[in-house]
Amino acid sequence: MKSWYKHIVLFGLLFIFFGCKVAKETHSSASLTAKDILGNPNYLALCYGGYRTNTRETQPTIVQIKEDLKILSAMNIKLIRTYNVHFEEAANLLKAIQELKKEDGNFEMYVMLGAWIDCKNAWTDKTPDHNAESERNAKEIATTVALANQYPEIVKIIAVGNEAMVKWAENYYVQPSVILKWVNYLQDLKKQNKLSKDLWITSSDDFASWGGGDKSYQTKDLEEVIKSVDYVSMHTYPFHGTHYNSDFWKIPNKEASFSDNEKVDAAMARAQEYAQTQYNNVKNYVKSISPNKPVHIGETGWASSSDGLYGNEGSKASDEYKQGLYYKSMRKWTKKKGISCFFFEAFDENWKDKANQNGSENHFGLFTVDGKAKYALWNQVDTKTFKRLKRDGNSIGKTFSGNEELLKKTVLIPPN
Repeated sequence: MKSWYKHIVLFGLLFIFFGCKVAKETHSSASLTAKDILGNPNYLALCYGGYRTNTRETQPTIVQIKEDLKILSAMNIKLIRTYNVHFEEAANLLKAIQELKKEDGNFEMYVMLGAWIDCKNAWTDKTPDHNAESERNAKEIATTVALANQYPEIVKIIAVGNEAMVKWAENYYVQPSVILKWVNYLQDLKKQNKLSKDLWITSSDDFASWGGGDKSYQTKDLEEVIKSVDYVSMHTYPFHGTHYNSDFWKIPNKEASFSDNEKVDAAMARAQEYAQTQYNNVKNYVKSISPNKPVHIGETGWASSSDGLYGNEGSKASDEYKQGLYYKSMRKWTKKKGISCFFFEAFDENWKDKANQNGSENHFGLFTVDGKAKYALWNQVDTKTFKRLKRDGNSIGKTFSGNEELLKKTVLIPPN
C-alpha cells in the first residue's frame, strides 16, 4: 500500500473514531434524563447552598460556586438540589456548571431545580392564609421554566415547593391543590413542547405530606398530586425525631450495660431503621395510588452541632460522629435499594438561623463554612480526594485536625 494512501486511510479512521466519540459524548450529555439518573449509584445526590455569611443578601459568586462544585465533583456528586430561583445563586449555579463543562469535557453535574411555593401572607406580619397562595408563586414558576429551558442539558428535575404541604411549616404551607395546580401546569408545558418532555416534575416534601404518617394528609388532592408527579421526593429526619418522636432514640433497658460507644452505635442503627420505616410507609401509600411511581429521598441529614432541642440539654443527638455514622449508613442502604438520596447538605450555611449561630440548622453541612471536611468525609481526605482543591483560599483538611480522640470527647450519649 502506498504511503500517501496509508496516511489517508489512517486519517479517515481517526476522524471516524474521534468523531463518533465526540458525537457519543455530546449525545449522552444531552439525552441523559432524570429517569437515567435517579436511583443510579453512579450519580450521587446532595443538597447544595453556597452561602458563606449569615445573610442571603451576600450572594455567592460564580467563582465561589465553581470552587464548591469541584469539591463536590471530587466526591462523585453528580446531582445537586437547589431550593428557589428568586436569588442570583440559582442562575449563577447553572452558569457555573456550564462554564466548568466547557473548561473540562469530563465534568458532569446535573440539577434538581427548586421552585419555592408559599401561601398568601407568608413571611409577613399578616396572618398566613393557608387556603390561598402567594401571588409570587407564578413568578417563581416562570423563572424556573426559563432557567430549565436555558440549561436543558443541566436541569433534569423541577421540584414544585419545599416542605410546602406539611402543616408544621406554619409560616408558609399551602394546600395540596396549589402544588397540584403548578405540577399540572409544568406537565402541560411538556406536552406543548415548551419544556423538555424528559424533564421530571416532582414536589419535595416531608414523609407525612406524602401520606406516610398521619392519615389526615391522605386526601383526594394528595392522590392527584401523586398521580401527576413523575416521581415522589420525600424527606425523612430521624435527627428531628430524637426530640419530637423520641421513643426510638432513648436507650432501652436492655442496652443499659452497653459501653458509651455501643449505646451511640445502637441508637444510630435505630435512627437508620426510623428513616427506612418512613420511606417504606410513603412507598406503600404511593403504591396504593400509583403502583409504578418511583419514590426517592429528597432530603435527609444530621446536624453536627446544636444547642437547645438537640444538644447537651436536649436529645443529645448532635455531633460529628453521629453525623458520620448516619451519612455512611444512608449511603449504603440507598445504594443497595436503588434509591437516590439527596443528603442535606454540602456546606454549613450560617444564614439559616441568623439569630442563633449555635442552632442546629447552621450545622447540617458535610463541610464547615471554611472548607474543613467533617468526620463523615475524613476518609476522603486521607485518600487525597480533595488534593489541590480549596474553598475561599482554604485547603480541604479535617475538622479536629483529624484527631479522633478529640472528636470522641464531643460525642453525646443519648438519654435513658
